[in-house]
Amino acid sequence: MNIVLIAAWLLAIVSTLFIHPDAAYIGYIDFHTLGLLFCLMTVMAGLNRLGLFAQAAQKMLSSVKNSRQLELILVLLCFFSSMFITNDVALITFVPFAIQVLNLADRKQTLVLVVVLQTVAANLGSMLTPIGNPQNLYLYSGSGMGVGQFLLLMLPLTVLAAVLLLIFLFVRKKTPLKDLNLPETIPRESGKRAVMYGVLFLLCLCCVARILPVWLMVLLVLTAVLAVDRKTLKHVDYSLLLTFVGFFIFIGNMGRIETFRSFLQNIIDGHEILTAVLSSQVISNVPAALLLSGFTGKWEALIIGTNIGGLGTLIASMASLISYRLVAAAEPKEKGRYLIYFTGINVVFLAVMLGAAIYASPASSNWAVTSP
Repeated sequence: MNIVLIAAWLLAIVSTLFIHPDAAYIGYIDFHTLGLLFCLMTVMAGLNRLGLFAQAAQKMLSSVKNSRQLELILVLLCFFSSMFITNDVALITFVPFAIQVLNLADRKQTLVLVVVLQTVAANLGSMLTPIGNPQNLYLYSGSGMGVGQFLLLMLPLTVLAAVLLLIFLFVRKKTPLKDLNLPETIPRESGKRAVMYGVLFLLCLCCVARILPVWLMVLLVLTAVLAVDRKTLKHVDYSLLLTFVGFFIFIGNMGRIETFRSFLQNIIDGHEILTAVLSSQVISNVPAALLLSGFTGKWEALIIGTNIGGLGTLIASMASLISYRLVAAAEPKEKGRYLIYFTGINVVFLAVMLGAAIYASPASSNWAVTSP
């Protein structure tokens, strides 16, 4: 059961009691973000089904000699891949792979720590690019920023995140590993489908850069996938798209209630980053981005706050639940230890990242971007 989806639509339905459905409702929906999100999720689902990412990971591990190298590769795979294949796909792909590899290497005792660091890495690496996670795509589209402007905004924090991850990994004791004989369980890619998805991904990037219109991108993706690999459409997360729609309706209606709008604007004003971080801890960073964007125009502060806000609680980023469920399924007895490690490490990362963000911008008014 998708609790966030249910909550989004309950809020949307309740809001209709105050603002009855009318012609303005259609204006609530950000079809640009929804269309682009659908295209990216479809392309990533197709590439992941081909096993390309896991095959690349296997090749990288072929020359690993010690535990530090192994952990570095497993964690940094999530960090760098999430910038392009999203944090969700990175964790769905590389956490099960890590569990398998650590068992083969007799490093089962490090599984919890490695998966926690993989999760932190995926949530932080994904913040660099507009396509790294759903809230980035939405906020990037709404802000009117250029790709270069977005990358420059998030680059310092991404570098800091990488340094923190490396510190965590390099203080670990290094031990020799036995040879890894990874089983050939990964399906070999179809050349035709791999090329198709590669081309579609490049076209998606053109759409992100506003070179191609979204409606054309959706048409191209649907036509290509239906013709060549229609089963991929079963693997798209349609619940996320419906969650966006529910929140769009709720935010649109509440924005038309003057008392509520003024109240929320007064709370947020001057505290955008902190408000985004705190709200993400309770409702997750994607809903936080959708909600707060309706009541402030300081897009850069929201981008920073909701990305950092993915750290902290288990629900701060819904992608974190993917790792938890995978560990719980593979090692049920480790669930308690996982939650302890997860919370402790996330709090450390959150404190450092939030401190850096606030230090760099003591007044959130510095993070103002006017929509076109």
